[in-house]
Amino acid sequence: MKLYCFERIGKNGEFRGKKKTFLHEMHFFLIFSCYLNSEDVKMTVHSPSSIIFCLLLSMLAILTPASSHPQHSQCKLTQRTALCNNSNLTSVPVGLPDSTEELQLNHNFIKTLPENSLHYPSLTTLSLACNHLEKLHPNTFQNSKLLKGLNVANNNLEMSYLETSSALKTLLHLKYLDLSVNKLDEVMATALLENLTSLEYLNLSGNLLRRLDESSFRDLHHLKELDLQRNLLFEIDNAFDSTPRLQRLNLALNYLPCLMDFHNTQLVVLNASHNFIEWFISRQDINDTFQIETLDLSDNKLLFFPFLPTISRLRNLYLSHNVVSFYEHLDDNSTFPNLTTTVKFYNLRSNTDNITAKLWDDNITAKIWDDNITAKLWDDSLHGDISSVEILDLRGNQLRYFPNGFIHKMPFLSRLRMCTNCLESLNLTLEQFSGSLYEFDISNNGLKEIVADDVTLRTLSNLTYVNLSMNELDCSSSRLLFTLPSLRSMDLSYNNIGICLPGEDERNSSASWKTNMSLRKLYLKGCHLARIPPFAFSGLSLTHLELSENPGLKGEQSIRILSGRLNHLGLGNTGMGDLDLTDFANLKSLNISCNSLAHLPVSILHLDLKELDLRDNKLTTIPPTQANRLASKLQTVFLTGNPFNCCQTEWFRTFEAAKTIHMVGQSEIECMDLFQTHSIRHARAFFCHEEYRESILWYILLFVPLCISFVGISMIILFTLKPKVIEKSIKKKYLRPTSY
Repeated sequence: MKLYCFERIGKNGEFRGKKKTFLHEMHFFLIFSCYLNSEDVKMTVHSPSSIIFCLLLSMLAILTPASSHPQHSQCKLTQRTALCNNSNLTSVPVGLPDSTEELQLNHNFIKTLPENSLHYPSLTTLSLACNHLEKLHPNTFQNSKLLKGLNVANNNLEMSYLETSSALKTLLHLKYLDLSVNKLDEVMATALLENLTSLEYLNLSGNLLRRLDESSFRDLHHLKELDLQRNLLFEIDNAFDSTPRLQRLNLALNYLPCLMDFHNTQLVVLNASHNFIEWFISRQDINDTFQIETLDLSDNKLLFFPFLPTISRLRNLYLSHNVVSFYEHLDDNSTFPNLTTTVKFYNLRSNTDNITAKLWDDNITAKIWDDNITAKLWDDSLHGDISSVEILDLRGNQLRYFPNGFIHKMPFLSRLRMCTNCLESLNLTLEQFSGSLYEFDISNNGLKEIVADDVTLRTLSNLTYVNLSMNELDCSSSRLLFTLPSLRSMDLSYNNIGICLPGEDERNSSASWKTNMSLRKLYLKGCHLARIPPFAFSGLSLTHLELSENPGLKGEQSIRILSGRLNHLGLGNTGMGDLDLTDFANLKSLNISCNSLAHLPVSILHLDLKELDLRDNKLTTIPPTQANRLASKLQTVFLTGNPFNCCQTEWFRTFEAAKTIHMVGQSEIECMDLFQTHSIRHARAFFCHEEYRESILWYILLFVPLCISFVGISMIILFTLKPKVIEKSIKKKYLRPTSY
């Protein structure tokens, strides 16, 4: 056997581009020299010893362990990406193409990355999330110097973080690093981040960080985005002074008590929601423009409107679910003659851990220790720069009014969300809202009146979405906004709108409603409406009308005027559930819940409905023909709260078989038999009479008592009328004379 045979075989049969080993060459040699015709491949070995040697090599090739061959059979190769997720791997697979640039090994069982375990010089992205990774050997990345992205989230890197740190230091081009959910404390994190000067994105969320200082990120001079959410942070002392390029910072879901001395002018997005922040105070002596565009302080414990930078580009300010209030009214000595109305602010740059704020019914004091500066409790200058704010979210606070000029300071305000506060009146003219206002939500406030003049209403020409629900408005205040030229959606639900309608001329009672041709959605749910005049909606182009929760409502004629345009109609708990809807050709969504309907209205079968709400009626079944027609059209149906018959559930099987229908709350749909209520999903297990679909138990329970009663009555009659008959029959049968 000569060497040229191996060389020849190797040239003609490369092993799928992988590195050739001695066993691979033997494998090809055996294929070509032991099993092919000698005329096809010229062989130099013909002796018996050569044949024996050939057989031995064949057995050796068969018995070669699988590890000798490329181990990427569980990986999916897509261009230059290898997807090896959920493959039960315990090590990095070998034999992948050298050109592989991205390797995903998520959800495997890899515990360590030994020295030189990566053999792919072109690798730029490596993902090892959700393994059991405990350690990276210092020379792990010796053959992958081009790595730019590394994801090792949800592992156990706290076990050997010093060795892992040595491995990370060799990655001179690393830009993306995900260390989330690794049980890291601040000491471990600082060690892992040493010398990572090229890093631009860092994720440390879901760890055990408690305190950060100026040394935490001292080497991350190019960092642009940092995620620290879901840690245990309660102190960040100048931690970001070494990251001059940081633009996006996420501090959500921690335990921060305050954010003082905010001076990071380069930040564009700051998310500090879901903490325990009582104060947000930015440094007022910085003349540079703060680049901050989005500030999220929602779900905290803010007592005051945040002290924003003097000059900024703030566009989105989220302050929902705090206890923010304005206190300018406390300066009125006539109303509160004995109330302390001053607040002392002492140097905000130091001793910030001594900040306290106390609010009592008869006294309000706020103190920050260091300099002696006395100011009014509320001063408009403390608002900071809000001139570029477009979105202001103040939902769920304790605001009773806006300070003078507050709204006017935001000429670009487009969305104002004020639901769930304490406003009782609103003067749109006095507040000077800008023409940029697009969305206005002031629901659930206890509003009793809205005031505006014609000039103001013309100014609000861009206002499109208005939500005034859950207030105490009458129709005089609500009609005021119907003249807005761009109004498309108005929600007046749960107000006292109904008290204005009765007794007025039918053609003029809702004249202001008819003046708005742009209105498309009108919500009048729970407005104490008893009767809607016939011409209330004439001239409108409504596509969405919600009238639910108005028991005893009368207004069929006014609703029919909209039959050609409506897409959604809400008639829940109105008593109008049997309204003839044949002409509503465009109706896609219908709510007729809570109307005591015993039968499904026939008119809805002619509609092309996609959503139907039938909850809390008195339906016992849906006839098969109706169920089949609905099943071919509906996408969503609500059926809970009906007393369905367990022996008439063909409709349920029809809906269940139609894969396009979603029965909302399917597990809560119930049916009844003679004894109790059951989940309708198990109704098919009951045995019912085939003809009438009624349970045979009814017949058993009726027949048995009748039989018992008949037998009992017969015996009583027999014992009463003929008592001697039994005695004679007994004597005749048992008292016979003996032979002696």
